[in-house]
Amino acid sequence: MASKKVAKAGKAAEKARSNPYIQRLIEDEDLRKSVVQAYESARDAYGRLSNGKHPTTQIFEDKKLQKHVKQAAGNIRDVSVSLREAPKKQKKGGGLGRMLLVGVVGAGVALAVSEGLRKKVLDALFGAEEEFEYTSTTSAPASSSPAGSPV
Repeated sequence: MASKKVAKAGKAAEKARSNPYIQRLIEDEDLRKSVVQAYESARDAYGRLSNGKHPTTQIFEDKKLQKHVKQAAGNIRDVSVSLREAPKKQKKGGGLGRMLLVGVVGAGVALAVSEGLRKKVLDALFGAEEEFEYTSTTSAPASSSPAGSPV
């Protein structure tokens, strides 16, 4: 009989160890503090509520009770938000996304640094740049005389 209880306790402990929520509670100090603060605020609120006065009047008139209830609610909200975000598993390896990001950043740096590479990329995208010389179609007069002088 005792060995069955020990075996059950061992199985329960193993399940608790593998539970991500329990792991988060064990590892996260802020989460533990929030749980303790929520418990203390709720205990204080209950103590003020059970002092013999009518609960309805205490809820509406006792400012300290309202403060304790508000603190307990805030701490419980923090705990629930923290626990909802808890079971995130870490990814192993970089994957394709990380390699693509490194490649894009590396290409950007190479283009920024190397003028020759920039020219090659621009030629590949927009075609080779054509060299041309500008020649005027108008010709200057052979003899230029100032305006207004007798010829």
